[in-house]
Amino acid sequence: MTTPTTIASALRLNAAAFIVTIYGDIAVPRAGVLWTGSLIALCERVGINESLVRTAISRLVAARQLAGDRIGKRSFYRLESSAYASFMAAADLLYGPDRPAKGWQILYDAGLKPEDARRQRMGHMGGQVFIRPDRGQPFPEGALVFRAQAVTSAVPVSDFWDLTALSEGYAEFMRLFAGLDPSTLGDADAMTMRLLLVHAYRFVVLRDPRLPPEHLPPGWNAAESRALFRRTYEALTPGAHRHIAACCEGVDGLLPAETEATQQRRAGLLHQS
Repeated sequence: MTTPTTIASALRLNAAAFIVTIYGDIAVPRAGVLWTGSLIALCERVGINESLVRTAISRLVAARQLAGDRIGKRSFYRLESSAYASFMAAADLLYGPDRPAKGWQILYDAGLKPEDARRQRMGHMGGQVFIRPDRGQPFPEGALVFRAQAVTSAVPVSDFWDLTALSEGYAEFMRLFAGLDPSTLGDADAMTMRLLLVHAYRFVVLRDPRLPPEHLPPGWNAAESRALFRRTYEALTPGAHRHIAACCEGVDGLLPAETEATQQRRAGLLHQS
């Protein structure tokens, strides 16, 4: 039986990364602020204890992703403005419509490390030359950038990325969640399961360069994974939103079940069906 406990165990959760997921899925569309007690309770449901939560919060504050405010005896954490843009970009990738690429960006950047390029979903062509589908991304500071409508290479363009690892990641995501029956879950478990769903999917999709279909290998499983994410997220959402409204607190008290931002996310996912 698929339960939050079995999936949390399989994912081997990192506290700071899971808190980022909580902020992205719960806080961002509801003003971006959460009481520490709510964070602790949400993390406890996946086996992350209070000590680990507080340590992770301190690291996120040091990394300028969160900032704290104390009101009376309670501490509240909100997104730093410098982190907000990256949170929104990730949210758009998770919940927004797919945007077909318009050609390619080929970048020469003497200071860009291959691991940093991978985080930006670039393929490494060799030396300090990188490539990615052109979706209007901002350029790294100091990079020399060429735009191309088409790319001809002695090897398949897809070889510039590790698509095998990505395909395995999508396959593992489907293995974890394909057997889930959301109708069997109470509200608290629906919320926990939705956070785990977003966390697992985010881990894979944020590494996917989303190559044009003609450059993908046979049997590419990203679309199947996307469909599973979409329908499972929607099925879990009613119970998850009830739990948020009953148990998750911001500066002004309990968070709302729905906001205009949450409705836009759901509409974007449903539009993809």
